[in-house]
Amino acid sequence: ASELPSASAGFGAGYTKMPYTTSADWGFSTPAFASYEVDLFLKNHDKTKSSKKDYEGSLQDERAAYISIASAVGTTYFNIVKLDKMIELQEEIVKDRKLIYDLMLARNKEGLTSTADTVKANKSYIAGNTDLTEYKKMRTKLLNQLCVLIGENPNNCDSITRISYDELNFSGNIPSEIPSDIISQRPDYIKAEKMVEKAGIDVRVAKKEFLPSFNILGIAFFLANDLGSVWTTKNALALLGGGLNLPIFTGGRRLANLRMKKDVYERVLNNYKKTNLTAIQEINDAMVSIKLDEEKYKDTKKQAELERQDFGYSTNKYNQGTISKLDLVQVKENVLFTDK
Repeated sequence: ASELPSASAGFGAGYTKMPYTTSADWGFSTPAFASYEVDLFLKNHDKTKSSKKDYEGSLQDERAAYISIASAVGTTYFNIVKLDKMIELQEEIVKDRKLIYDLMLARNKEGLTSTADTVKANKSYIAGNTDLTEYKKMRTKLLNQLCVLIGENPNNCDSITRISYDELNFSGNIPSEIPSDIISQRPDYIKAEKMVEKAGIDVRVAKKEFLPSFNILGIAFFLANDLGSVWTTKNALALLGGGLNLPIFTGGRRLANLRMKKDVYERVLNNYKKTNLTAIQEINDAMVSIKLDEEKYKDTKKQAELERQDFGYSTNKYNQGTISKLDLVQVKENVLFTDK
């Protein structure tokens, strides 16, 4: 709009009585104005381009918001499913610890187990209940969070259906490396790039403030005592003119503005470089985490398989009468703990 001409028009009416006269008359006027700054040095055009960069940056903010919400929904949902399984395993652990405590209490009464070991078993049982309560609290908070993210009333969080953890199946391939140019697709990187371009344009505009401006002005004024004859040529006054304007002294404002825009450009440029480095770091950190977590996951699965084998051997020993039920339940807890 700053590159286009501007025009305005109005209408006024008044009742006038001059001094030392007895007569009074109505008067009607219609002023119209038009002005246009000839953009000889494309200063206004550059201002438009600067505003467009702001708009393009805001589009990246919107895109980043979509990505953030989608990520938050997926992560929260997955953590809820994970906590469902954690609670299921913890309930089994609490059940076994209760059984261990009951068995040790019975053995203590027979003098086969010390009171100290019995108290330790009771403490372990209570600690298991505490962990179970904490898991349930975490799941409830995540359910409330998921409701907010998907626009659902948190009061309905218990009615949200979800998949079982055991049914989760990741079929995608985790890449071992990612091309560095993938960074150029990130919203924060693109926005930082747009802000550098905008800052460069603003410096150019600040320099053009030192150049003269050329304005064209048009005025049309209609004045009459009779409303019916307002828009006639005999009651019209028209003016069309142009002028060149060059500010000579502005108290150092233009020079200070140029320096400020250059400083802003340097800051935005450094932020762009920082965004680039941060993006590389975040991607590398994510790749390392995925790689090492995958190795850790495989080792944990091997450990879980060994624990199950150990539990199988212990079950056979229990069936043969070579170990007690207390020993068998303690081995079972190791299996549940590794699964968790």
